[in-house]
Amino acid sequence: MAERQGQAAALNMLGYGAPFTAVPFFWSQHYDVPINYVGHAEKWDEIAIDGDIAGKDCLLRFKLNGRVLAVASIFRDVESLQAEVILERAAAA
Repeated sequence: MAERQGQAAALNMLGYGAPFTAVPFFWSQHYDVPINYVGHAEKWDEIAIDGDIAGKDCLLRFKLNGRVLAVASIFRDVESLQAEVILERAAAA
């Protein structure tokens, strides 16, 4: 995320007027548990859970009015990347 923000800042310093539209994300590793988060959900009315949170194998979709705003995952790296692509396409539409 920092690299993408830096690229947009550099373009804007050069006068390109490039808006920053990248979908936010972060990841963290807590001991042996990788946690990924993509999107931004300040509020939601539903969390759709795929998998087993206690078993550390899950994907959570934070939704508002049926629209996915963000996705959190544990040990679901490929699905997290797929969610990022979907959120980026939705933001560009």
